[in-house]
Amino acid sequence: MRIAPEGWPFILPGWALVTLGAWVAPGSPWLWIPEGVLVLLAVWLIVFFRDPLRTGPRGDQYVIAPADGKIVEVRVVDEPMYLKAQATRISIFMNVFDVHVNRYPATGTVELVQYHPGRFLHAASEKASLDNEQASVGMRSARGPLLVRQIAGLIARRIVTDGARGDRATQGARMGMIRFGSRVDVFIPAAARSAVRVVLGDRVHAGATVLAEYTP
Repeated sequence: MRIAPEGWPFILPGWALVTLGAWVAPGSPWLWIPEGVLVLLAVWLIVFFRDPLRTGPRGDQYVIAPADGKIVEVRVVDEPMYLKAQATRISIFMNVFDVHVNRYPATGTVELVQYHPGRFLHAASEKASLDNEQASVGMRSARGPLLVRQIAGLIARRIVTDGARGDRATQGARMGMIRFGSRVDVFIPAAARSAVRVVLGDRVHAGATVLAEYTP
């Protein structure tokens, strides 16, 4: 199983504690209870930081999901930072069991990377899109501009964004990750000729699920 590099500082100490507990536990039967909890936690850390290879539809006509999770909102909003126009916002909420590696939704050039410190409200709420810690990545694809926003959640405390201005982004390639529960929004200009291919409640997979498709 491939592991995101951000996971090793958590995984290695977790399994070190499991090993220590297994060495100490035989001397006291009561220690097997916390040892069992440690094992479950150590296994969960591996699951959380997994970074599976992803394949799916590719091409300029597609906007691919940048995150694993559940579609919690599809709505038209004003986007003043990068698009400077009305946009269709598709919001994906990641729970603590989802893969948290984020991927580029299209191929193009990164034109904006902007980090904004903030609060840690529940990521699925509307207020989180305004107040929470977040990082915005604006990119220019063959079909026009797109914005991806990584938003921290209640227990997320670290947003990782790999790209920088001027970098070449490849559809489905790693864009970054968010640790421990979060949300990712995709903004598609409302003026673009595109059709949303997901609805509220759908489960999507980063680098594999089509969120929207540009029409001729």
